[in-house]
Amino acid sequence: MKICITGLGSVGLPTALYVSSRGLETYGYDISERAVNGAKERGINATTDWESIPACDAYLICVSTLLKGTAPVISPVFDIAKKIASSALDGATLAVESTVYPGVCRRLHSKIAKGRLRIIHVPHRYWAGDPVNHGTRQLRVIGAVDDESLKAGLRLYKELLDIPLHVCPSIEVAEACKIVENTHRYVQIAFSEEIRMLCEEANIDFEAVRAACNTKWNVDMLEARDGIGGHCLPKDIWYVIRMGRSTLLRSAVKTDKKYRKWLEEKRR
Repeated sequence: MKICITGLGSVGLPTALYVSSRGLETYGYDISERAVNGAKERGINATTDWESIPACDAYLICVSTLLKGTAPVISPVFDIAKKIASSALDGATLAVESTVYPGVCRRLHSKIAKGRLRIIHVPHRYWAGDPVNHGTRQLRVIGAVDDESLKAGLRLYKELLDIPLHVCPSIEVAEACKIVENTHRYVQIAFSEEIRMLCEEANIDFEAVRAACNTKWNVDMLEARDGIGGHCLPKDIWYVIRMGRSTLLRSAVKTDKKYRKWLEEKRR
């Protein structure tokens, strides 16, 4: 079975290495020479030349999605999907591991793949901080555009790659799951930031309060550090906000901005 991983960055390269370790014929593609060279050094047959990649049985999209202001930028997913659709044989599996919002995968299916490909969404949960316990092979969710796509996805991920899966009733549920789980953590951190500011205003030790709260069995209050950073959390909350009207989530974003400003003033 031939599998092509598109996007060889912090998620795509570990994915390609894992797929290869399972004994499958693995190809890697990226527009970055640096990423391709890094993959080659790790033994992956990688290239920046799409035309040199043979028709594969499955394609895994691991490109980064972005944010411009507060607007989601998913064009990298559509750009690579167009390349895949132009060369893939009918019935090939297209697995989107990149973070998207609900509706994207069905658009890929109808507008780009024209129904020719089996499309699934298996959003990554890869964490570079602990690639052993939270790497490529951890419990993931899977959703599909139809039953045939789901069968193909289960064969690929569950049988061939031995990745544990939670099957979602629709591909939209899988799409929403990834951005909602990151947004949940964003809100949790923003809550801690707010409580820290309130505690210090009242001359109360925030860390002592947090430690006391966390003695309760159903409470896990997070730390309030230097603001909510990284790539995923600040991006994904806006992907969720895009789904409809939101008061709480927008307030969480405002809280984090307020907290960052508060920290700056404290450090002067």
